[in-house]
Amino acid sequence: MNWIEKMNMAIIYIEQNITDTLRVEDIAEIVDCSTYHFQRIFACMTGVSLSEYIRRRRMTLAVVDLKNNDMKIIDVALKYGYSSPTSFNRAFQSVHGIAPSLIKSEGVSVKSYSPLSFQVVIKGVESLNFRIETKKAFRVVGISIPLYGDFEGMTEPLKQIWEIANVNGTVQKLISLKDNTTAGLLEVMMPDENSESWRYLISVSTDAPIDDSLEEYIVNSYTWAIFSYGGKTIEETQELGQRVISEWLPTSGYEYDNGPDISVHAVENTQGTILEYWLPIKKAKKK
Repeated sequence: MNWIEKMNMAIIYIEQNITDTLRVEDIAEIVDCSTYHFQRIFACMTGVSLSEYIRRRRMTLAVVDLKNNDMKIIDVALKYGYSSPTSFNRAFQSVHGIAPSLIKSEGVSVKSYSPLSFQVVIKGVESLNFRIETKKAFRVVGISIPLYGDFEGMTEPLKQIWEIANVNGTVQKLISLKDNTTAGLLEVMMPDENSESWRYLISVSTDAPIDDSLEEYIVNSYTWAIFSYGGKTIEETQELGQRVISEWLPTSGYEYDNGPDISVHAVENTQGTILEYWLPIKKAKKK
């Protein structure tokens, strides 16, 4: 089963369990990858986070219940997993822009979001330059922050850790420790296979000793699809990263392996130019 089929199976599972508690771990298991990787794939392929998609689907169905089934607001709230009318009202307004109590008013406009369906779409002609490499385990050292849930609200904490690292001298300290394994600083997203959390690291590859201001992690041996981004702007590298997940991966014959994502930053411009993006991969399972 390929990625497109697996993603469609995940959507079917969401629809079949839309009124139940939906756990990211259970949905990710259908796609045979970690919660982090599934949420990343979903966001890149759809342009919306998993939690927002589920909220939109529930609020779309809630409109039908309120309009046609003459259900009370509290009953609809409970049906879709909201413990109070207040939390349901907040979710409903975030999607439709009106309170659920106004749904039967004449001329009221609401939104409708249909279930997603994934398919291969051919886009553009710009090539993606990549190579496949198997690397031995290596040590990275740096500073990190924990991240939780999906990708909503992630921009600010990542911006803050970069600002701190530049102001307090951590970036220069890491550059002085860097070995010759990679060209620059390593931005590592290290998933925790046993939970929905992961760690975001600003780091370098090195065997040098470190003091208490830094932490270390071992990146296990993986096969990597390494995409070259040299000479691209920040906006261009973000767009290419989305293309890797939404265009290249589904048709590549590979699947996400449950390792970290790594971006290699140019030392000369630590917050800007990304030289490479490393995607941990494994051969896709045959049907």
